[in-house]
Amino acid sequence: MASPRIVPFVFLLLIVGCSARALYPLPSRRNDRNRQSLQTFRAYNIAHRGSNGEIPEETAAAYMRAIEEGADFIETDILASKDGVLICFHDVNLDDTTDIADHKEFHDRKRTYEVQGDNITGYFTVDFTLDELKTLRVKQRYSFRDQQYNGKFSIITFEEFISIALDAPRVVGIYPEIKNPVLINQHVKWSDGKKFEDKFVETLKKYGYGGSYLSKQWLKQPAFIQSFAPTSLTYISNMTDLPKIFLIDDTAIPTQDTNQSFWEITSDNYLDYIRDYVVGIGPWKDTLVTASNNYLQTPTDLVARAHARNLQVHPYTFRNENQFLHFNFSADPYNEFNYWINKIGVDGLFTDFTGSLHQYQEWTSPFSSGEDDAYKFLDKIVAMISKFKHT
Repeated sequence: MASPRIVPFVFLLLIVGCSARALYPLPSRRNDRNRQSLQTFRAYNIAHRGSNGEIPEETAAAYMRAIEEGADFIETDILASKDGVLICFHDVNLDDTTDIADHKEFHDRKRTYEVQGDNITGYFTVDFTLDELKTLRVKQRYSFRDQQYNGKFSIITFEEFISIALDAPRVVGIYPEIKNPVLINQHVKWSDGKKFEDKFVETLKKYGYGGSYLSKQWLKQPAFIQSFAPTSLTYISNMTDLPKIFLIDDTAIPTQDTNQSFWEITSDNYLDYIRDYVVGIGPWKDTLVTASNNYLQTPTDLVARAHARNLQVHPYTFRNENQFLHFNFSADPYNEFNYWINKIGVDGLFTDFTGSLHQYQEWTSPFSSGEDDAYKFLDKIVAMISKFKHT
């Protein structure tokens, strides 16, 4: 027979699930007959372009590996082909991560376009049909990473990406980005007169994605929509209630659509404005804690100011290699994870190495089970509620 202590525990979970950003129900309390539900009690493990530290980015294999390694969400960048098909690809041009240079039949496609204020020359996705893009093969972005998978995988569509998540053996969220919407809307036209953002949301709806953060519908098929373009996020706000994340670039890079500075979009006034449209921000991590001579300095107050407005913080990008680790962490990515999760208090991490983050989290904060663990968690919830009521 269940202990009477569990009754108030469950009751409180029902209440706080709707009341505060940091208070989440235990995944073990979710009843999913078919698949293990999404964990919501620790920082989200966001597979940045899949497990691209091991396998070339944005490929089906990279996403499948990330799911196998324990990702909570698989993240992707959405662009469009010449014929209006939404694809998963990070760069607006194909030069760095495909074998386009080996395809002589496409050598006359090189163009120069203005992208975020700079003239860039290369082979752009918007100048190729999906069938043409499918003839290309993806390669590893960094030469110091495993090269054995170069040339083995093709570019995938947004719909193929979604299918990978829906076919996973457990509930895996998706985290698609509305990528470079200004460029896409300039060069790709749809016959029905709709915009890139319209097609993006239509695709999500087609596959059943919807619902506000932590709602029953959302937990069944979790998704965050992300973008560096605030106008895209505000534009789709009346089209879907899916939670949205406003991405924030380096301090020297203005927003791609509104030309606003880093300092403007991280001001109190702007955070007060954007929180009506988003549930969080996704800053480059070195803007949250700046570095000098490769040593991290005193943290800024951006995380605290975001949390004070009930905004989550999902910084990017966590990479295992020594050249990406600050000296503070003694060449140990686990030390970096510990710093950002336990000292800075972020709510999710974009990582190229999903397996490493998952192993760290399982080691430091594994799934709780049993009545004793549940009761201890109840004590934490009561303390957090008390704190929340006085903020």
